Amino acid sequence: MTQAAPEAPHVPVLLTPILREVAPVSGVWLDGTLGAGGYARGLLEAGAERVIGVDRDPLALELAAEWGAEYGTRLALVQGVFSELDAHAAGVLDGGLLDGIVLDLGVSSMQLDLAERGFSFAKDGPLDMRMSQDGPSAADLVNGSSEAELADILYHYGEERASRRIARAIVAARAEAPIETTLRLTEIVTSCLPRPKPGQSHPATRSFQALRIAVNTEFHELISGLEAAERALKPGGLLAVVSFHSLEDRIVKRFMQLRAGRGGQGSRHAPQIEQEQPRFTLVNRKAIAADAEECAANPRARSALLRIARRTAEPAGAVDREGVGLPRLALKGDH
Repeated sequence: MTQAAPEAPHVPVLLTPILREVAPVSGVWLDGTLGAGGYARGLLEAGAERVIGVDRDPLALELAAEWGAEYGTRLALVQGVFSELDAHAAGVLDGGLLDGIVLDLGVSSMQLDLAERGFSFAKDGPLDMRMSQDGPSAADLVNGSSEAELADILYHYGEERASRRIARAIVAARAEAPIETTLRLTEIVTSCLPRPKPGQSHPATRSFQALRIAVNTEFHELISGLEAAERALKPGGLLAVVSFHSLEDRIVKRFMQLRAGRGGQGSRHAPQIEQEQPRFTLVNRKAIAADAEECAANPRARSALLRIARRTAEPAGAVDREGVGLPRLALKGDH
C-alpha cells in the first residue's frame, strides 16, 4: 500500500554551505541519502550534469519518481545502501567514476514525519524503524534481545548512561505484554529518567537513536560507505558528509583525517595509526555548522556538522575500523 508523503517539505540541512564549498558543481554526483531529494535537486540546479539518487527506503524512490520527472535522464534512481554505493555508481556509469558524493547521515525528516514508520517517540505508531522496510524491526530487537544486549545497544549506540536501568525496565515490561508501539516504549524509557529541564532533549531521544542505529546497522553502513566512496570517486572528486550526533561525526572526522595522512597521536577513542599516503585532502579542517539563520528556519540543523574532503589519485584501500573510532559493539559485527 502506498504511504502518504509528509505534509511539510523536507529542508536539506547545510545545502548552501555544501554548494559553496564544492563550487563550481559539475559532472556526475551521487546523493547517497536521497530522502525527499533536497540535495539531489540542489546539485542539479547548481550545475551537476547528472545525479544518481540512492536510498534504501522504497518510499523515497517512489516519491522521487514523481518530483524527479522534470529532470529526465539527469536523475537516476537506485534502491540501495551506503556500503554498495560504488557498485551503484558503476552500474549507472558503466564502470565510470564520480565527481562528487554527498551523504546526509541518520534518519530523514520524511521518515520521522510518518508515524507508521515507527521512528519517532513523538508520534504513536508501530515500533518499526526499518529504513528499507524489510528485515527485523525495532520491536523484534526490543522483545527478542537479552537485557545485557539491550543495555549494550543503548550505551554504545545512544551514549545512554542509564542503559542498564532502561534495559531492565524493558525486559520487565515485555514480560507483561510485548512492546509493539513507539508510545509504549517511550513511556517505559521516560519512566526511568528524570524530567528534562527546559532546553534539554526528550528523555527517549538517545534510546530511540540507539535502536534505530542497531536495526539499520548504521555504523557498518557508514564506514563501509566511506570506503565505497573512496573507491567510487575520481581524482579530484569531492566527498561531503553531514552528520547529526557525536558518534557519527567522530567516525567521519577520523576517517577523513586518517585518509588525509593526519592520523595524529591517537586518543582514548582511537589509537595512533601508522601514516599512509593521502587518499584525500581536507577541504575544511574544522567541521562546518549551520549559521543562526538556518538554525532558526530549520531546527534540525542545530546539531548538524559538515565535513568535506577531496580525493587524490592514491589507490583506494580498506580502513582500520578500530582506528576510526567505531563503537566497541559495532566492532564485534553484531549490529
